[in-house]
Amino acid sequence: MADQAESLREMMKNRNGQGESKTRIIAVASGKGGVGKTNIATNIAIGYARLGKKVVLMDADLGLANVNVVLGIIPKFNLYHVIRKQKSMDEIIMDTNYGIRIVAGASGFAKIANLADDERNNFIDELSHLENADVIIIDTSAGVSANVLSFVAAADEAIIVTTPEPTAITDAYGIIKIIATEIDNLNLGLKLIVNRVKSVTEGKKVAERVINIAGQFLNLKVDYLGYVYDDPGVHEAVLKQKPFSAVDPNGKASICVQHIVGRLENVEYREGGGLGQFLKKLFGRSEGPVEKV
Repeated sequence: MADQAESLREMMKNRNGQGESKTRIIAVASGKGGVGKTNIATNIAIGYARLGKKVVLMDADLGLANVNVVLGIIPKFNLYHVIRKQKSMDEIIMDTNYGIRIVAGASGFAKIANLADDERNNFIDELSHLENADVIIIDTSAGVSANVLSFVAAADEAIIVTTPEPTAITDAYGIIKIIATEIDNLNLGLKLIVNRVKSVTEGKKVAERVINIAGQFLNLKVDYLGYVYDDPGVHEAVLKQKPFSAVDPNGKASICVQHIVGRLENVEYREGGGLGQFLKKLFGRSEGPVEKV
């Protein structure tokens, strides 16, 4: 698998004639469902687009894809059709009214590790078509699985989303612990967002709790990226199947997300290896069964 990805890396280098693509790849994950992960990922993507970036939002939940639901889009085709060689990436990628392009998830598909060699080769080749994007936001599935770990390990940075609820905090620490245990490279640029906070203080306290425990017991550095207010406008936007930053750009949650995007761009920017390096890491690591925390 590593050889296949290395070949792609060389192919991309030769294709653009200027070395590797410097597409920035950010994975968004959560320890449990229901914390607003997909909503956060979608609106971060829109925030990047407002900075003039070419953005692709990829729904990497291969079991229960829902980025298209948040955006009110019904895709005809998705990653499943690409994996099965029924469609190309260029045929399934969709433009939206929000300045971003999306790759719909493959609902009902098991996991990347189960791909046959020809399917994997085809998947790598098709993913290379995304190299012209400035930023790829990957919305992973909730919880801990081999797929989630693969995308987190391969991305330039990973964002964990939690809420102040005790169960969400516990599960956030759980996924961070699994990441620390299963992924060799602990310099992942791991970051934390606390969603649905009532105050700045609440967000900070939750973040400090998770970050301190991760540092003390896992020797893992986690950066506090920011908080998102518990904004009634978010629920209203979900009901309309529209991104909250588009429905109310000046809403509390929208402003929070724009600040988060600003921090991603200006604070401790980590130079990534581009899409070629992402694919090398995605398909070059060994995967085994991982129990959900």
